[in-house]
Amino acid sequence: MAAMRRVGRLIAALIVTSTALCPAASAAPPTPTDPPYSTAPVWSSCASFVDDLSRLPTAQCGTVAVPFDYAKPEGPQAQLAIIRVPATGPRIGMLIVNPGGPGASAVDTVAAMGAALVGSPISQRFDLVGIDPRGVGHSTPELRCRTDAEFDAYRAEPMADYSPAGVAHIESLHRKLAAQCLDRMGADFLANVGTASAARDMDVVRAALGENQINYLGFSYGTEIGAAYADSYPDRVRAMVLDGAVDPSLDPITESVNQMAGFQRAFDDYAADCAKSPDCPLGTDPTQFVDRYHQLVDPLVTRPAVTADPRGLGYQDAITGTGSALYSPRFWLYLTSGLLGLQDGTDPIDLLLLADDYQQRDKNGHYQNRQDAFNAIRCVDADYPTDPAVWADADRRVRQVAPFLSYGEFTGYAPSDICADWPVPPTSTVGPATSPGPGKVVVVSTTGDPATPYEAGVALARQMDAALITFDGTQHTVVFNGDACVDSAVVDFFVDSVQPPPGLRC
Repeated sequence: MAAMRRVGRLIAALIVTSTALCPAASAAPPTPTDPPYSTAPVWSSCASFVDDLSRLPTAQCGTVAVPFDYAKPEGPQAQLAIIRVPATGPRIGMLIVNPGGPGASAVDTVAAMGAALVGSPISQRFDLVGIDPRGVGHSTPELRCRTDAEFDAYRAEPMADYSPAGVAHIESLHRKLAAQCLDRMGADFLANVGTASAARDMDVVRAALGENQINYLGFSYGTEIGAAYADSYPDRVRAMVLDGAVDPSLDPITESVNQMAGFQRAFDDYAADCAKSPDCPLGTDPTQFVDRYHQLVDPLVTRPAVTADPRGLGYQDAITGTGSALYSPRFWLYLTSGLLGLQDGTDPIDLLLLADDYQQRDKNGHYQNRQDAFNAIRCVDADYPTDPAVWADADRRVRQVAPFLSYGEFTGYAPSDICADWPVPPTSTVGPATSPGPGKVVVVSTTGDPATPYEAGVALARQMDAALITFDGTQHTVVFNGDACVDSAVVDFFVDSVQPPPGLRC
């Protein structure tokens, strides 16, 4: 299974101009250590970034330049795409939002969030700001390792045969993709796309916008960027909310095993809900849910199912589509539809469409670059082992905690992650997060989150000496997703610096 980290108006005088580095009279002056790269963006229309601006008439977009390599400041530059939706009332500051991924566009997220939060205390008191990390979304150069045809071909590979020959084939595909990334992006760029650079880039943007401190809302992998920023620039954090936390103290294999266990719990919740209907394709006996799923999906390894789309549904896409649906109960009906198609010999197209949605393939067959960015960023964020025995043991552990994801029997062989063959060295280190100061951070964690398990949020809150909000549910992230209990606590924290009640459970 593919790694699955993974939901105003202001007067024109406040638009940033060439004097943007001069702070407002009420703000403390930037510190002497502000980065020397912080050139104010030239704001213009967001039409080139955002399709529908009807609810965001005041949104402004621009770019900020950062060096590929901060050790070579005169070398090639990346252009970070930025969106800002100005506050509509008495302004506290800016609220930077990152949706995670890694590889998801913060510009697109803030465009959608800004429209949804019109009239709320958040839109009234804060400029909403989205910064697409280097290589991601609308930033340039775009981090892209595969053509559309190459991506389609990669997805058509089952990657399920864990015999020695099968493992060798899978690892050859990994090495080919890694080599494509190096050839097409270059070593300097590829080596500097990790979380350490993202946190430093965010501070460059902070200075470029003339702000002494930031407010920050990070989802999923965005919590990792937030924790890295708080570690490096604690005095520049006013308030930070981290939802769907990644535990930065875990090695990548343990993190992956824990995540797969989270997907198993979400699968069990889905299957139990499905079984309320006598027509559930997994049946109604809980002891048979996993076996029934394998009976439907495993034959795709050797014979993809016919779909209205000429690609058909292969094994890898069936697994990816299932995982995609488990991110939220809103998508469970499409998973049921796809599995019914496999059961009845009709069209299981919904599983293919779920996989397309996860991989960000549009109806014309064009991919966004999120998955290439996902690999490139995580591969420089940790040191991945190369010992084959370690990966065989990882497979054993995954089979124990996530049997619905495991094909066939344990063979004692397993492919290494693509990151084990990554052509540039890691630039971040695995280690616990640190606190930027008392009362500055709130962590939100969902009990049934498949992608970032609840325990990771508990651990991050402990590491950062942060308040913890627990949300009972089966979904990935929850802030500003319609739960009044969570949202009111988050708004109170951002606006008035009021900590949530101890042990708050929503």
